[in-house]
Amino acid sequence: MTQDEIRQHVRAMILERFLEGQEPSVLKDDASLERAHIVDSVRALDLIVFIEETFGFTVDNEDAVPENFDTVNNIVGYVERKTAK
Repeated sequence: MTQDEIRQHVRAMILERFLEGQEPSVLKDDASLERAHIVDSVRALDLIVFIEETFGFTVDNEDAVPENFDTVNNIVGYVERKTAK
């Protein structure tokens, strides 16, 4: 899967589940999802389950950190690293 395809899946999920009814332009790829109050601890779990089911790998506990999940760009990079193996 290409980087653009991964980005499309991640953005679509966040817009559909967490920003329902919002314009896609409100979701900036480099904005902190936590600081923007888009993702909290419950939604983070939902996001992790989505990543696992969509991209076919398990997110290890030590990987569930802001460096991997706080922005769309971070999520895309993490998925690329995990699926490149």
